[in-house]
Amino acid sequence: MNLISFLTNLLSSGLGNLAAYLAAHVLLCLLPAFYIAGAMTALIPKETVTRFLGRNTPKWISYPASAAAGFLLAVCSCTVIPLFAGIYKKGAGLGPAITFLFVAPAVNILALVYTGKILGVDLAIARLVLSLAFGIGIGIIMALIFRKQDAEHDAATDALFAGQGSMRRAAVIFMLVLMALLVAGTFQFDFLTHTYASLTLPVSGVDTFQGWLAQLVPFDPAKGEEGVTAQGAILIGMLVLIGLASWKGIENIFDGFNRWTWVSLALVGLTLLIAALKVIPVSGGVTLALTGKFFGVLLTTIALGWMVKTQLSEAENREFLWESWKFVKQIFPLLIVGVFAVGVIRELIKPEWIEALAGRNTMLGNFVGVIFGIFMYFPTLVEVPIAQMFLSLGMHRGPLLAYLISDPELSLQSILITATIIGRLKAWVYVGWVALFSTLAGLIYGTWVNGTSLGLVTLYLAGFLSVLAGVLWLVSRRSTVSVPNS
Repeated sequence: MNLISFLTNLLSSGLGNLAAYLAAHVLLCLLPAFYIAGAMTALIPKETVTRFLGRNTPKWISYPASAAAGFLLAVCSCTVIPLFAGIYKKGAGLGPAITFLFVAPAVNILALVYTGKILGVDLAIARLVLSLAFGIGIGIIMALIFRKQDAEHDAATDALFAGQGSMRRAAVIFMLVLMALLVAGTFQFDFLTHTYASLTLPVSGVDTFQGWLAQLVPFDPAKGEEGVTAQGAILIGMLVLIGLASWKGIENIFDGFNRWTWVSLALVGLTLLIAALKVIPVSGGVTLALTGKFFGVLLTTIALGWMVKTQLSEAENREFLWESWKFVKQIFPLLIVGVFAVGVIRELIKPEWIEALAGRNTMLGNFVGVIFGIFMYFPTLVEVPIAQMFLSLGMHRGPLLAYLISDPELSLQSILITATIIGRLKAWVYVGWVALFSTLAGLIYGTWVNGTSLGLVTLYLAGFLSVLAGVLWLVSRRSTVSVPNS
């Protein structure tokens, strides 16, 4: 009987984590990201990507460019994966693409500001500097290890996207509006979170429904568990409808557009608007607060609908929708599996273990911080209060940084999805390097926390990076010299 209760509890934790994730984090961040990735693949000529991120672009251009793009986008690990897939498929070199994949969630500008406010400016600066340095380093290492496969990938994209002309102005504007939709839905600027108007609808039973959901999916904010609101439950249902309509309207889109194609797009727009509302159940009704986020999503959605109808050609629309749908089919099922598994595993890991395992700045303690990052993934910004909880339970600030760097990089669902994009071998090699560098980052920062002078710590870091750069230079030179003799 105890075993049945235990297994039921695990199942409930997995399903609850999945429901909370789908309700709160898929629509305003991940859904626009799928469309952005599809637009990248369909509308941007390969030459535009390879000019800055190609494998043959000088490293002093490609790696800073990929790091800057990741820093400015400010997206979480699940949102960045479709974007990573888009630029990689379009011809970005493996190294710059990996740097983008690492930097975007690790030095998310929102998370950095929040980290500085909650955990200290020193931790935020360490997270920024070490993530940028190690992100570029990991990208260069991956490019060297898999240089042969990278060359084959470059040749394959040449064949796949040969003959494409320059990007039309309408396509550029369409991409920018998609980016604006992502910003409006995810950024926490005051003008986006401010409520400008509200109305109360006499819809009874919403508060009762939300109370029932709280019992069905119990949650503890102290552990980063978000639960499912009445609004979230509606959004999950809308996601199902979008999937069904897209299957009928986009799966065979090369046979022509049909009414389901337009139904699926209309459902997406409606669902984004519902997600952008602030819904507050009250006794005998429900209050809808219209925030800046709602108006931003409304304006960008209208602009996108108008452009799809009047500015993009039928061929561009077909390619854009098909590529977006391909990313959904490739990534979303693994995302569901990963999020469910994280919910199950999180139930097995006890935070009380932290003090015993990561209470000191040792190699083991920092590695434990990385392991917690893998199996206790939380959405962007949520990892900061969780880190605060770890700190209160006795985690050293060194392992805490290792956790903060690895949490957005090595979540279980991210590993599974990355493997489908670049292959299992490359994905696991990447995981190994991220785990190593995250551990070293925590160890270096923890050394400073323990009293070592900043100058000496900087010297340690500079020495490590110099040795790494020297080794990479020798390997690169040997591989270059060996080519004419082969």
